[in-house]
Amino acid sequence: MSQSSFHLILTVIGDDRPGLVGELSAVISAHQGSWLESSMAQLAGKFAGIVEVAVDEAHADALKLELGQLTGLKVTIETAAAQKSAPKGRRLKLALVGHDRIGIVREVSQVLAHHAVNVESLETHTSSAPMSAAVLFHAVAELTAAPDLDVSALTGELERISNDLMVDITLDETIRA
Repeated sequence: MSQSSFHLILTVIGDDRPGLVGELSAVISAHQGSWLESSMAQLAGKFAGIVEVAVDEAHADALKLELGQLTGLKVTIETAAAQKSAPKGRRLKLALVGHDRIGIVREVSQVLAHHAVNVESLETHTSSAPMSAAVLFHAVAELTAAPDLDVSALTGELERISNDLMVDITLDETIRA
């Protein structure tokens, strides 16, 4: 990439089918774009993803135009912030399991926000409980928090959301400066 490159953030959604990622990556490569980071998933028959691409300014308009013409995909394009900085603070990993119910993600996210914890990634799914008809909610999150975060207070507050909620928080060994 030359001095005039910049980063684009693509959000992509469409009906899932074989070859979608290949088509998307071919368009990016054809316009001299570099696929930097992505997170993609298939949910309920839909394909959804977010991709960070670096592209030379001379190729950006043509790339944007061709991305908008991909069949069966809706692509939204935004220019990324000028300077990408690593998150600062403590790295945490949160894993929780509990009976599924309406509002559980809202309740957990409110507790995290109350403790000024930033959610960097979140993956959730449901499953059948062993030997019962109950549905379990599972969440795994990568978090960043201030170096002085009281992890036991955060864990306690999360556990108080529900009697059946099992919470496991582990700390990364490094504190980002």
